[in-house]
Amino acid sequence: MRAITVRDRDAGLAGLSLTDMPYPHAAENDVIVRVHAAGFTPGELDWPATWTDRAGRDRTPSVPGHDLSGVVEELGFGTTGLSVGQRVFGLTDWARNGTLAEYVAVEARNLAPLPADVDHTVAAALPISGLTAWQALFDHGRLATGQTVLIHGVAGGVGSIAAQLAREVGARVIGTGRSADRDRALALGVDTFLDPQTEKLEDVGEADVVLDVIGGDILDRSAALVRAGGTLVTIAMPPKVRPKDGRAVFFVVEPDRARLTDLVTRVRDGRLKPVVGAVRPLTEAPAAFAPTARTPGKAIIRVAEDRTGDPS
Repeated sequence: MRAITVRDRDAGLAGLSLTDMPYPHAAENDVIVRVHAAGFTPGELDWPATWTDRAGRDRTPSVPGHDLSGVVEELGFGTTGLSVGQRVFGLTDWARNGTLAEYVAVEARNLAPLPADVDHTVAAALPISGLTAWQALFDHGRLATGQTVLIHGVAGGVGSIAAQLAREVGARVIGTGRSADRDRALALGVDTFLDPQTEKLEDVGEADVVLDVIGGDILDRSAALVRAGGTLVTIAMPPKVRPKDGRAVFFVVEPDRARLTDLVTRVRDGRLKPVVGAVRPLTEAPAAFAPTARTPGKAIIRVAEDRTGDPS
């Protein structure tokens, strides 16, 4: 099969290439998925799990990418709840080969059924961004109706979904990002938008929940914006500065089949619209990692078409 692989940690983006890889093995409780669309996180090449397995052993050449949508090709021994030929979407384990490939082995519990009327490209934009947004706002942030949430990077894959989920529960949404993203953010239902590069971040006032996906100086300054009893939630890095009277949470998204099912139901109902950024073929995946290639929303790699003729 064809896959995007990375072999040399020091090579950076230049180390990404389209190569031939062995067809994956379906271990116990695994599913082999024929990938139709895949997503990735630009910072994956800096993750330790991209380079080593859980025992710390080198696992290169490794395949990046962890979001996927596709069709079940094969079931491993003991796998239940899914069937060959079924449309599915979900995310792969961090320390195994990922989704920028024609086929991938995934734990069955990390996948959810994909309705026939949801396009693979849209579905691939949902797993990590959708689960991260939900877990940040509600599992860790405990966001409730009538509260205020500040979302950094509100036009991105996580931020755009978080804004829609927050609005659905009746929260006031403040978003930050580049000035070019202002109209896009307001269209998501953001009440107030601010560009930290040209406007004073502290002018947004306090929030019950602050969701950070950026880290660095923005994360440090955000601690002072958390209302008493509120929560600073980040996926970027453990916070160095904590709220004076509140909580600070750094977390890594966890698979959740039931929540994926709930999120895709929202997509079908029109209550949630994942923002899909640039869509590229597998051959152009290495170029998609470059900072200059980034666009608002979630970048998607189109890997295959349905054999049945369904263009989704």
